[in-house]
Amino acid sequence: MSNKKGWRVAMTVMTLFNIVALVMVLSSASLDDSKKKEAGEARYESVSLPDKVSFAGEAMPLDRFYVKEALDRELLSNAYFHSQTIRYIKMAPRYFKIIEPILKEKGIPDDFKYLAVAESGLDPRAVSPARAVGFWQLLEGTGKDYGLEINSEVDERYHVEKATYMACDYLKDAYEKFGSWTLVAAAYNRGMTGVKKQMDRQEQEDYYDLLITTETARYVYRIVALKLIMENPEKYHFYISEADKYPVIPTKKVEITGSVANFADYAKEQGLSYKLFKDFNPWLRENTLTYSGKKRYWVEIPKL
Repeated sequence: MSNKKGWRVAMTVMTLFNIVALVMVLSSASLDDSKKKEAGEARYESVSLPDKVSFAGEAMPLDRFYVKEALDRELLSNAYFHSQTIRYIKMAPRYFKIIEPILKEKGIPDDFKYLAVAESGLDPRAVSPARAVGFWQLLEGTGKDYGLEINSEVDERYHVEKATYMACDYLKDAYEKFGSWTLVAAAYNRGMTGVKKQMDRQEQEDYYDLLITTETARYVYRIVALKLIMENPEKYHFYISEADKYPVIPTKKVEITGSVANFADYAKEQGLSYKLFKDFNPWLRENTLTYSGKKRYWVEIPKL
């Protein structure tokens, strides 16, 4: 009997405890939005789509429900991938300063800088599973076809300026083929042959009505989503001050006039660590450089 009585007391206490806990939960749930905000609770909202959106001067047909929903998907993905998107916003000034003048010089719409964000996350050392590398994620064969030097010591796909010039040449060739910057962006992801094959097969010339691989189908939408967020971050609840953005590091160009036996020693001569030297010159893939005199090499030396 005493055991039963003790058990009943314990159950009564547990029941009272559960009731109190439930009351606390319900009370918390009944807080209005302003109090929840004061309490530091997160609020998740749908993203706001503009009435009109364009890519490289070409209107995105948001009157088609499937286009609107596809853009909404990419906006949600990037607006709520906070750490990654914040880093893109912080990195942009450093690299956009390099690529924007080149895009302008080559006659490529400025919006293509967001293609670089989609491709590499503004990481000059990025390497994809398909072995596409660098800022513009270039395959070895494509890089060589467009004149980049790629060997065991030098890989200019990692050279932001030279790779940007090469990417511009590819984009111009694609525009001559398709006559649409939207299709050019799709072709950058899928390849000109891959996009043209599906266009012919489906008798379709509109990217937005083209049945294609999932990655390419989402590709232009992702670029546009990044453009919308990075051009107007506060609209999507990103508050990054100018002071928080990564600064542009001034550099000087120094010509290499002979073979280099050890870049660690060379870096010291320039007043740098080997690490910092390679950070600014990731296209130098080895610790040495064989100089034949047939080509001039210039390295970036940060002014610290």
